[in-house]
Amino acid sequence: MAACCPFCNLPRERIVAASERMRAIRDAFPASLGHTLLLPRRHVVSLFDLTVVEWVELGQLLARIRKALHAEFQPDGFNIGINEGAAAGQTVMHLHVHLIPRYRGDQPDPRGGVYLPGQDALRATVNKEWRQDLEERGEGAKRRDESLERV
Repeated sequence: MAACCPFCNLPRERIVAASERMRAIRDAFPASLGHTLLLPRRHVVSLFDLTVVEWVELGQLLARIRKALHAEFQPDGFNIGINEGAAAGQTVMHLHVHLIPRYRGDQPDPRGGVYLPGQDALRATVNKEWRQDLEERGEGAKRRDESLERV
């Protein structure tokens, strides 16, 4: 347990479900109604630091929380996400898996994940910079990246 880690020192009232090695809490800054975080009790930064037993428990708790969220909020779908490292947007260096209920019409275009209000300009800028980078790298890279875009 890391003394300064907010996920290692959770108040009991934040925990909505738990197993021997995992816990679930509602996200303090939810992207949608019911946005839940699943995290190991043991302080680890990366998904790849989990033991096999922890992987299994994480999967079991993920299924259990999905079922509970479906019963409580009746979402039309879910996003499941992990930000691995600061470059990927991880802000708390304790592994946490986002389970985000999605509702028909909650995003103009749900492909590519969840974007919070006000991020449309950021998304446009990133897409413009990405396209410029493709042009600079040449046609071979462009074809490879376009094929990845369809995945």
